[in-house]
Amino acid sequence: MVYFDERKKMLIESDYEYQLQEREEPNLYRDVFPYTEIPRCTFNNRVSPMEPPDEIWITDTTFRDGQQSRAPYTPEQIVHLFKLLSKLGGPNGKIRQSEFFVYSDTDRTALRMCQELGLEYPEITGWIRASKADFEIAKNLGLKECGILVSCSDYHIYSKLKKTRRQAMDSYLGIVKDALSMGIRPRCHFEDITRADFYGFVVPFAHALSNLSKESGIPIKIRVCDTLGFGIPFPGVSLPRSIPGIIYGLRVYAGFDAAQLEWHGHNDFYKAVVNSTAAWLYGASGVNCSLLGIGERTGNTPLEAMVIEYAQIRGTLDGMDTGVIRDIADYYEKELGYEIPPRTPFVGRDFNLTRAGIHADGLLKDEEIYNIFDTAALLKSPPTVAITSTSGTAGIAMWLNHNIFINENIDKTDDRVAALKEWVDEQYASGRVTQISNNELWEASKRLGIL
Repeated sequence: MVYFDERKKMLIESDYEYQLQEREEPNLYRDVFPYTEIPRCTFNNRVSPMEPPDEIWITDTTFRDGQQSRAPYTPEQIVHLFKLLSKLGGPNGKIRQSEFFVYSDTDRTALRMCQELGLEYPEITGWIRASKADFEIAKNLGLKECGILVSCSDYHIYSKLKKTRRQAMDSYLGIVKDALSMGIRPRCHFEDITRADFYGFVVPFAHALSNLSKESGIPIKIRVCDTLGFGIPFPGVSLPRSIPGIIYGLRVYAGFDAAQLEWHGHNDFYKAVVNSTAAWLYGASGVNCSLLGIGERTGNTPLEAMVIEYAQIRGTLDGMDTGVIRDIADYYEKELGYEIPPRTPFVGRDFNLTRAGIHADGLLKDEEIYNIFDTAALLKSPPTVAITSTSGTAGIAMWLNHNIFINENIDKTDDRVAALKEWVDEQYASGRVTQISNNELWEASKRLGIL
């Protein structure tokens, strides 16, 4: 089949339809995943085109995947965070959807309370088990879209479900048909796709879903789930780990539009953020995240990180309010008792704190020298300094300017700086090795007559 692609403005040949490949034994890709060794990153040098969609967005799983690794949120906490998500996403709905459990009374109470807020964004969606009873729950709650688990690697099909590929595919298609018959938009979670036989199972199954979508007129979505964080973003990486190859294949061979594709990554190999960005760049509109990256094992893609990534690759925030990121972090620490690792980018209390005197000296002269961007304006987090044995006069001047002489902005040659520097040096000369706290510096400043 040859068709004219309106976006690319060229004729495209697409005349091959991949068929399901049944196997007696599962394909576990032992050359890539030996299990007793570190997984291998293999290349075949087949380069997929980078095709960012016209529109990209973020979806949220804080109240679903994010709740699987911490104490459950109360309905009141969920409502508060949901309102912050809406404010952060802005009027253009850059945080497009938020996913909820629907099983317990508490889940349903929180969901209804958020619905009653009447906010346009994020849209509330559900996550359900593959049963008609759960579809009824979703429909009664007024949900238009629900996630359905459709595990697609042979690890899951053969070892967990104890089925053949055909049995699994037929079962999944039956569940999707049930959802469509009830008017629910299915979002199919392709679990463990980065260990799945892409052309032998993923594409044939996705193609069948695409046909169902066209027949029903209901846009079925695929959540591309990198369940164990095996995805690789580099050009020329071979399947099943290639993010460019997965997104390209789902679009070209399975017939899915960008708006029907959503990446869901985990951080097992420190690639959650870069993998999500790659999914955007290679043609998926959505990336699924959780606040602070809280989720299974090493966690999900941090939502706040993708807000910043969005701005980097689009050159605009499109109405997102990045100051809310600080509000979210403060709420987690002060109200929920969650300890954010202090060096966590954008939200940790020390992410833009310097201890080196040479860095403090640069910040005193021009903040841009050692600060990533205007963190005070964009994240409500001005650069700060910690006083240690290496802070020097510049570090002490910076501390005084941020804490005492806020409007005066004294120089590092000021006598008051010298007096406090002498006291600091005495602390370390007497054997101290720890950082000096703000309270200690305040008390010393009083004793020295600096205040």
